[in-house]
Amino acid sequence: MHDGNDSNLADPDATVVVRKRRKGIYILPNLFTLAALFGGFYAIVMAMNSRFDLAAIGVFCAMVLDSLDGRVARMTNTQSAFGEQMDSLSDMVSFGAAPALIAYEWALKPLGRWGWIAAFVYCACAALRLARFNVNTAVVDKRYFQGLPSPAAAALVTGFIWIVTDSDIPGSAVAWPMFALALYSGLTMVTNVPFYSFKDVQMKKSVPFVVIVLIALGIAVINIHPPTVMFGLFVAYGLSGYVIYGWRKTRGLQTSVISTSTDEPDERGLHK
Repeated sequence: MHDGNDSNLADPDATVVVRKRRKGIYILPNLFTLAALFGGFYAIVMAMNSRFDLAAIGVFCAMVLDSLDGRVARMTNTQSAFGEQMDSLSDMVSFGAAPALIAYEWALKPLGRWGWIAAFVYCACAALRLARFNVNTAVVDKRYFQGLPSPAAAALVTGFIWIVTDSDIPGSAVAWPMFALALYSGLTMVTNVPFYSFKDVQMKKSVPFVVIVLIALGIAVINIHPPTVMFGLFVAYGLSGYVIYGWRKTRGLQTSVISTSTDEPDERGLHK
């Protein structure tokens, strides 16, 4: 014997409402991103309190944490669109706004309008570089960055501040060198010059024993005088892109890191 409600089960027009499971947010990689964001915020606060040495260290800590969040996400298979957007916003604060404000407060302010123009150019170029990176991710050769990456640009600016403050030299004495370095770092971010990304280095592969010895020696050299060694390394990296560009140009090789064209924005013909 069937009851009258059974007819609804056979009704082809009956609709079944299925509630979609709400997507969550991966904790681990976003913790590293938030920690990097805190490093940039800490750097700004220290600059406001005239502790420019600590401000520079804050940016370097943010740089280390920023290099880890993506690797952690890939290793734990927790990549997400939310994490990518969060990472870009964190980078804009830590490697865009923070270095520009620190440089302005430390050395550029006495230059008047020239000082804040240099700081703004750096900040604007960081924003443009991050936006271009987001839209060109799928078409750029993974072995290279298109333009100087924003963490390296921030390391150039704050590394200079760190080494000069460590020598007890006031920022006003190096205002014009800071002006030139801010413009160089900012404009190099938005060029098409290729900078090696180190993304093809396989961390899971075994290496010869001598590699571990060299890493240990490298750590020892950095500890001799961290501001000088770190700044020297990033100066070398900041110039390396132009060396690669010149070498490719003289060999008649393609200098663009764009491997294919995109529809939005249209990159065809722009990277020769």
